[in-house]
Amino acid sequence: MVEVRFHGRGGQGAVTSAEIIAQAAIKQGMSAQAFPSFGPERRGAPVQAFLRVSDKPIKLRSKVYKPDSVLILDPTLVVSANPTDGLKEGGYIVINSNKSAEELKTLFPGRNIVFVDATKIAKEELGVPITNTTMLGALVKATGVVELNTLEEPIRARFGSAGGQKNINAYTRAYNEATVIKAQ
Repeated sequence: MVEVRFHGRGGQGAVTSAEIIAQAAIKQGMSAQAFPSFGPERRGAPVQAFLRVSDKPIKLRSKVYKPDSVLILDPTLVVSANPTDGLKEGGYIVINSNKSAEELKTLFPGRNIVFVDATKIAKEELGVPITNTTMLGALVKATGVVELNTLEEPIRARFGSAGGQKNINAYTRAYNEATVIKAQ
């Protein structure tokens, strides 16, 4: 089973991201769960979403406390939300960042990191700085949790024809532009 915890802010689409990956996994014949964790938060407040994908039925119904990977939509959460808490040894930090590889290695010593400037890509491809679907490309590159092409159908269903294609372009570009740093 693969478990991923998404960290974002209200309105950034962390919950939508987890749902899209779960739908893609189900399309591939796997079992999947996607669910949020938030209370009465407002736009901009920190939120978490969770994803589980397995080739067997999933019986767990709790939050993900020991994720295989964490996806960080908003890099300011690194300081305020401790998003790497509980991350399994050898797991991936998938982060939206315009920092250099050296800066990220210093920030997350001894960790596997996949990073991409998703904000830049989202602005250029979608016209807005909402990075949720863009970051799906980086997550797939890091984890292979689903095949990249299986994201297309749930994306089109969620965003329609025109919006769907823009989101497909964004996550494909992020997949191609993401940089992988392996722990040493």
